[in-house]
Order: sequence, then C-alpha cells, then structure tokens
Amino acid sequence: MTNKPAQSACRFSTRISIRWLPEAPQENTDTIVMSVKDWYLDLRMEKDTGNIDWAIAGQRIVESQEPLRVSFSHELDSHDAFESIDCGTFVSLPNGDDIETGTMPRPDIPGTPETEYEEVWRELPFREGPEGSQKGLSWVLESADEDVEKEGEATITKTFIGRIWGTYLALQQVQTLKKEKDSTGNMVVNKSGADVSARREEWDSGWKVKYAVGGSSDTLPSMVGGFEKEITGSLKVTGEKVFVQGKPFVVRAYEEI
Repeated sequence: MTNKPAQSACRFSTRISIRWLPEAPQENTDTIVMSVKDWYLDLRMEKDTGNIDWAIAGQRIVESQEPLRVSFSHELDSHDAFESIDCGTFVSLPNGDDIETGTMPRPDIPGTPETEYEEVWRELPFREGPEGSQKGLSWVLESADEDVEKEGEATITKTFIGRIWGTYLALQQVQTLKKEKDSTGNMVVNKSGADVSARREEWDSGWKVKYAVGGSSDTLPSMVGGFEKEITGSLKVTGEKVFVQGKPFVVRAYEEI
C-alpha cells in the first residue's frame, strides 16, 4: 500500500459500518468503492457467504460542498433499484473517517422500505501496482450500448471496469430496457437488471484474483489475463471510444500519476 498522492482526483474507500436507524451499527461486508474523478464502481461482498451484497456503478455528482452532498447514478445495480434516488450527506469524524447519512431502500426487509441510514467510510491508501512506487494509472470504462430507438424491449449487457493503481474491479449485468410512452405521451425508458457478475483483482507482485462471482465472471476482462495490454484506442481522452476484447467501451475517467 502507498499513501494517496495529493494531486490525485481519485478516492478509494471501504465501509466500516452501516446503521439502519434506529438499530445499532454493524458490518457484514467486505466493501470497496473506487471513484476516478466523477465516476465510481462499488462492490460489497458478504463476508459469510462470499456472495455479492450489492454491486453498483455510475456517475458521482457533487450537489453541494457545505455540507458535502453527493448523488450517485445507478447505471448498473444488482438490487435493480435504478429509480431510487441515491444522495448522501457526508461529515468528517474526529478520527478522519466520514459518516454518510441519508435515506435509501432497505433490501433485507420485504418491500424494501425507504429507511434512514448512517454509513461510516474510511479512505484507503492506494495499492501499489505494476508501475511501481508512488505512481500508477486509474480509469473507468463503461460499455457503449446501442440506443433504444423505438418502442419495445431491448436487452443489453452493461459492463463497467475500473482501476485505481493496484486495485481492479469489473462488474457486468444483463439489463432489459423497455421504451414506452408515459401518461403524458412522452417516451421513457424503464430498466430492469438481472444478477451481476463481478471480479475484484489486486496487485501483489502480479495480479491476483480476490473475488470472481457470477455466471459471467470467468469471461469478464481480467488483469490476471492481461487484457489491459490488448485495449485498442487511447484511455487518456475522456469520452473516447476504445475496444476491449473487441467490444466498444467509453472512457469515462482517466488519471496518470
């Protein structure tokens, strides 16, 4: 591990606890969140079962600074909660951790009622990667999906892959997009998602698999398999299209230190 460079616009963190009010805090997951500039991947693994507790990815939008309020889009969501508003308020604690407060659906209760919560987050040092000490690459790529142009259903495979130095995540979900007119006659797209496949890999004198779960985990782009060297196109330009294993992706964020 190495400290986060002062000039980095990335954030790498883990969850210390979650509290559903008025219950006591607890933590049953191994969670990491990597944010590269304005985009994030979040993988929460159940410690007891090794299954995915929650996997989400999308855009990180700062709504205000004082207090810090951040909303998160869910372009991929293993809870199939694409329509819920995910916005949290963050306050620093005396020990340097952050406490996030807000309201969100509680998935372990039937009906997933909207419930107030408190989550404690701790920023982690960046893991040293193949570039060596005090330097590294960070990026987020999102699969480039065809637009749903007419009414009806379409199925896509949504994939996010991201890296902060020596930590890598890949998340994938088959999604059904249904385009239809709402009560006012406007065309809207309703999204539903199936189970998520995920990989978490870490550098330790070579890339090693920490988690590989889900039916498609073996075919996801893998640093262990060396896919990064086979990317066609430049990762350095946000919004550019690159090809990963022959499939188009959009560069959402990139940082090199």
